[in-house]
Amino acid sequence: MTSLTSSLQALKLSSPFAHGSTPLSSLSKPNSFPSPRMPALVPVIRAMKTMQGRVVCATNDKTVAVEVVRLAPHPKYKRRVRKKKKYQAHDPDNQFKVGDVVRLEKSRPISKTKSFVALPVVPRKSQGGGDGILGIPLESQQPA
Repeated sequence: MTSLTSSLQALKLSSPFAHGSTPLSSLSKPNSFPSPRMPALVPVIRAMKTMQGRVVCATNDKTVAVEVVRLAPHPKYKRRVRKKKKYQAHDPDNQFKVGDVVRLEKSRPISKTKSFVALPVVPRKSQGGGDGILGIPLESQQPA
């Protein structure tokens, strides 16, 4: 064993890479294309995962089951079909009942199946103020 170590010490490596004397940054390949540099002060923007659905079960404490319906093309026939999926969402105040429309917002995992928080949907304000869709009063609302 001692003869092996003495022979290795006697062997001198003339390579500049021996024992890490050359930094690895100088070993990187030269890039022929200019790389787009992003400023370090610009924060990364991530989209918040939100969905909208209808409450289908509210029997559990602080949990609601929300069914989200989306349209997706059929893989073979290319016609748009409805796809349904149920999510468990956190409802801390037990404020939602079956049939309510809620917004699901992604959060940290609350339990094994819950990683969304149920929030109320803000109702859209109608532009006509009770009139028809086009803002024209209905026949029943016109003075006689």
